[in-house]
Amino acid sequence: MRRLAVLSMHTSPLVQPGSGDGGGMNVYVRELASALSQAGGRSTVFTRRVDLDTPTVVDVEPGFRVVHVDAGAHDLPKEDLPGVIDDFADGVASWLAAHPGHDGILANYWLSAVAGHRLKHELDLPLVTTFHTLGMVKAQSGDAEPPERIRAEGEVVGCSDILLANSPEEVRQLVDLYGAERSRIEVVPPGVDHAFFTPGSQVVARRATGLGAGPVLLFAGRIQPLKGVDVAVRTLAELGRPDARLVVVGGASGSAGQAEALRVRQIAESHGLADSVQFVDPQPHHCLAYWYRASDVVLMPSRSESFGLVALEAAACGIPVVAAAVGGLRTLVDHGRTGYLVDGRDPSTYAAHVAEILDDPIAATEMSTAAAQRSWSYTWSATAARLRRICDDLSSRVLVDCA
Repeated sequence: MRRLAVLSMHTSPLVQPGSGDGGGMNVYVRELASALSQAGGRSTVFTRRVDLDTPTVVDVEPGFRVVHVDAGAHDLPKEDLPGVIDDFADGVASWLAAHPGHDGILANYWLSAVAGHRLKHELDLPLVTTFHTLGMVKAQSGDAEPPERIRAEGEVVGCSDILLANSPEEVRQLVDLYGAERSRIEVVPPGVDHAFFTPGSQVVARRATGLGAGPVLLFAGRIQPLKGVDVAVRTLAELGRPDARLVVVGGASGSAGQAEALRVRQIAESHGLADSVQFVDPQPHHCLAYWYRASDVVLMPSRSESFGLVALEAAACGIPVVAAAVGGLRTLVDHGRTGYLVDGRDPSTYAAHVAEILDDPIAATEMSTAAAQRSWSYTWSATAARLRRICDDLSSRVLVDCA
C-alpha cells in the first residue's frame, strides 16, 4: 500500500500519555506511524480537533502527518463522541478526496472503527481494525459499557477485512464473544522503543526522579476504576513495610477519573499511608524510563487489559511486574520468571509476590535479566513490517461485504 489512513478519533498521537484520554493507544498510533515511515511507508493520522491552537496539519516526520478534523465541540466529553462520528467521517472523507493516494484504512478503537466502516463502503477501501479494548470484555470485568458500543463492535467485526489482535487472548475474545472469523484475525503485538526503555542504574534514576532510599512500588497509567490503583494502594498496606512507598505516575481519566483519584487518596489515608503514596503528574513518554528504573516492582492490577504496554516497557527496563492475569498481560508476564500473574484482585496476593521480589535480591536480579531479554521480542519495526505485509496482501483480496 502507498499510504494508510489511520483513524484515531478520540485521542491524538500528539497528546501526552497518562492524561485525559491519553494512554497506551496514543503511544501505539504514534510509534507505529513512525516505524512505518522509517520503513519507507506513509500514513496520515486523523484525529478529532480539541483546541483552536493546534494547526490542522502537523508533519511529525517524513511520511507521517497528523490531520485534525472538526467534529463537535472541542471540549466534548468522551461519552458524547458517538454523536459526532459522522461529522468526523465526513471530515476524513473530504480530506481524502482532496488528497488522493490513500489506499487503506486502519481504525483504532470502536469510535474510529464505526467511522472506518462507513468510509470503507463509501470509498471502496480495505478496512483494518484494532480495537485496543473491547466493550464486552470490559462489561464482563464490571465496567459499564453502552449497548451501542457492543452492537457497533459486532458490526465492525463482521465487515473488517482484517482484525488486528494484540495477543492470542484477544483472538479468543474476538472469536468467542463477537463471532469473528479466525481467518481474518492477525496477531500483531505492539513494540517498545529500546532506545529509551532499557536497563539502567537505579541510583541514577532515583536521583533523576527525586526518590530516595527504600523499596519503591510503581503504578504508571491513568487513574480510573479499570486500572485498579486502589488495589495498588491496598497492596502497599498489606506489604507492611514502613520503608516502602507506592509511586503513582499518571492523571485522572474519564468521567469517573476525578472521583477515583479522590477515593484512592482516601484509601491511602485510611491505611495511614498518606505520606507513603506519592502522586506524580503525567510524564513525557520517554521520561517514564527513569521512573521504571527507579522502582523495584511495577504493579498492574487492571480489571482488563488488551495488551499492557506499561508491562512491556517495565520489562524492557529490567523491572519485574506483578500484574493481573488478564488479557495480553498473560502473554507479556512469564509467571515466576519475569514477574508474577495474579488471579483476582486480592491485595494480599499482590503483596506476597512483591515481598518475594524484595526479599530475594538474587531472584529479583534473575527476573530483571529475563524480563529485559524477553522484551527484545517486541519492536516497533517488527510491528510495522508485519502490518505492511498484511496490508500488501489485502491489495490482492476481495473485500468483505456486509451489505
